[in-house]
Amino acid sequence: MTITMYGITTCDTIKKARVWLEGHGLPYRFHDYRAEGIEADKLNGWVGKVGWEKLLNKGSTTFRELPEADKAGLDEKKAKKLMLARPTMIKRPVLEVGDRVLVGFKPEVYEGAVK
Repeated sequence: MTITMYGITTCDTIKKARVWLEGHGLPYRFHDYRAEGIEADKLNGWVGKVGWEKLLNKGSTTFRELPEADKAGLDEKKAKKLMLARPTMIKRPVLEVGDRVLVGFKPEVYEGAVK
């Protein structure tokens, strides 16, 4: 089973998720949005599986600092454009476990996904 975690290294939730994975002896690859960005195809795949509303972190500093015009009339197309331009707006972590996509960190969800 291949596990890839997407996020930014300074995120506290990422740190908790990494500790959990390492504590369970689960190898994973870390993809840093700041260093590597995110590809449109990857984001489109996630949106298809979990929806853009779940992926877009409206509570993030990056989103809150956007001009009101960028936040107005938010739909899938606009949200994807924003997340591609500023991947730190994507909720963290996004964990790919095989073909599954998990958003956020909940130990009980991780436990079920890696069994």
